[in-house]
Amino acid sequence: MTAPALPKRVGSSQLKRWFVIAIPYLWLAFFFLAPFFIVLKISLSDTTIAQPPYEPLLDLANGWQGVKDWWAGLDFENYGLLFDDELYWRSYLSSLEIAGVSTLIALAIAYPMAYAMARAPKTLRPTLLMLVILPFWTSLLIRVYAWIGILNPEGLMNQFLLWTGIISEPIYIMNTETAVYIGIVYSYLPFMILPLYSSLEKLDDTLLEAASDLGSPPWKSFWQITVPLSLPGVIAGCFLVFIPAVGEFVIPDLLGGSETLMIGKTLYNEFFLNRDWPVSSALAVLLLLVLVVPIAVYNNVQAKELGSAK
Repeated sequence: MTAPALPKRVGSSQLKRWFVIAIPYLWLAFFFLAPFFIVLKISLSDTTIAQPPYEPLLDLANGWQGVKDWWAGLDFENYGLLFDDELYWRSYLSSLEIAGVSTLIALAIAYPMAYAMARAPKTLRPTLLMLVILPFWTSLLIRVYAWIGILNPEGLMNQFLLWTGIISEPIYIMNTETAVYIGIVYSYLPFMILPLYSSLEKLDDTLLEAASDLGSPPWKSFWQITVPLSLPGVIAGCFLVFIPAVGEFVIPDLLGGSETLMIGKTLYNEFFLNRDWPVSSALAVLLLLVLVVPIAVYNNVQAKELGSAK
């Protein structure tokens, strides 16, 4: 008598599972895909002196004829302009370079810190973790402004170095790419530390003990055991730092000079100063493709490797 009720419970369980899975996808569709398609539509429009400053507008009031008129007016000249104008592709290359170097610097700083946190006594780890998260309690804008007071020629850093006699005249770091590197590494360092700490904290110490018993020196055990097992944290941390750093606007605007080219500043100038919404939308779409496509390829390769391993 109870056997027929089992499929009903299974079906209900599957329905609840699919409902839970559908929630984040609906969230992404509403808050990511919908704005993306709006930006994509604007990038295929023409600039005009109007409000909003582009055409054609999709006029649904005209029904199917409005859709056909909108489709007939679409063009890809804005994307062609991105490759014809040196400013745009130089902004992309400069952003990728600054973000890549900043990610490597953050990795070099974060790995020893995360390793020390993972090897610290368990009673001390929550305190160390809180200290890493503590900067998030203050606005990013305030923290970047604080670096202006530190890096200025009359700032705290130069005053300290002059007082100690290390330098005889102030060092000019503000309004340079060096200041941008410092600001990005400082701001995104916790995003590198946290996934690294998560991977290193789960490391099985018996593997290192076994390697030591077999005569492996500590440095060799580190490179052959610790580093490979922490690669998921390294990759996650690099993604968390590199992706937002490419489109960073606040840090290069406040700490960088007029010659510091980054795509975030170029987007801001095109949107709010030049009011060229179609070109700036094309910039945003291309930037998204530059970032999403490599991640999708990497995830596909990882999925195939996991499938072949099984």
